[in-house]
Amino acid sequence: MTARQLARKARVLRWIMNFYPPYLGAGVWIRRIAADFRQVDVKLRLGWYNRNYVGTQFGGSLYSMTDPFYMLMLMENLGRDYVVWDKAASIDFIAPGRGPVFASFAIDQAFIDEVRERTAGGDKYLPELPVEVRDGSGTLVARVNKTLYVRLKPRVRQAA
Repeated sequence: MTARQLARKARVLRWIMNFYPPYLGAGVWIRRIAADFRQVDVKLRLGWYNRNYVGTQFGGSLYSMTDPFYMLMLMENLGRDYVVWDKAASIDFIAPGRGPVFASFAIDQAFIDEVRERTAGGDKYLPELPVEVRDGSGTLVARVNKTLYVRLKPRVRQAA
């Protein structure tokens, strides 16, 4: 795929996800998906629809804003020969989110190379990737740790 096609794919995916009903209803807004799918920036607005009993960001919405991004980013960077799933996650709530909050996801070539190396023999790999959720002033609101499941697809393992 050319750089231009990748950039278009990133724009279309961003548009689709911004109007995906679960994200739309939760107040999640994807601000940016890099053309190479190595960085994603997300915003969660605070509204009546995601405010909890004490008037702050609902914890489920804080988690949902971090849910699929590492998986999608890695899928796009590894290609169709790999199975990539979200396997597990944990969230540590640090401070109340009293307004919009933000999360940035990033992967680099070294991580992609590590995943390829760890899965080359057909083994599964379970990388853990952290992401921080911060408010507009930079205050840490939550830490999320995502665990992915990555493995070469069976047809590729058999061919090797």
